[in-house]
Amino acid sequence: MTRKFTDKTLLVATHNQGKLEEIAALLAPFDVSVVGAAEMNLAEPDETEATFAGNARIKAHAAARATGLPALADDSGIEIEALGNAPGVYTADWAETPSGRDFVMAMTRTHNELEAVNAPYPRKARFCCTLVLAWPDGHDEVFPGVMPGQVVWPMRGNQGHGYDPIFVPDGYDVTFGEMDRWEKNKISHRADAFKKLVAGCFD
Repeated sequence: MTRKFTDKTLLVATHNQGKLEEIAALLAPFDVSVVGAAEMNLAEPDETEATFAGNARIKAHAAARATGLPALADDSGIEIEALGNAPGVYTADWAETPSGRDFVMAMTRTHNELEAVNAPYPRKARFCCTLVLAWPDGHDEVFPGVMPGQVVWPMRGNQGHGYDPIFVPDGYDVTFGEMDRWEKNKISHRADAFKKLVAGCFD
């Protein structure tokens, strides 16, 4: 039996304003007030696990402990079949530069690595998102979501973020980068995890 969310305030353990807005919109029907990590002056903990669930757990529990509020965290990334499911949990790391994240560099690296191994087409990939809802008493609930698709080249579209311009979800002929943000949010890996979270803890 999953534990139901009965509090009035949910801390979302992210410093990403876009993600915060997305989550607040999804939780609007449940009369929950949503606060972000930046408002609470929370530091970002080191993500030392090798799984999405492990890293989301680190973030959710650190935030719940620091504030005494239930906290929701996610960890997400793209897994590319021909690269042995890389970059996976290291998705953001592929974009790190001394002056911030450069996802054009990361997407170019992805393409170059696929070319180097002569990966066959379609170049199957999936976006993964694991949500963890943690309570201050140490309890947590874990909800994994996926969106299967393929990676393409060259990059297409300037919507979305991260690797969106090279990812075409199954059943579509446009990339996430060409898709309206709210349209994408209805079908994405995060939406899949969210449906499970809502069914488990809010409905």
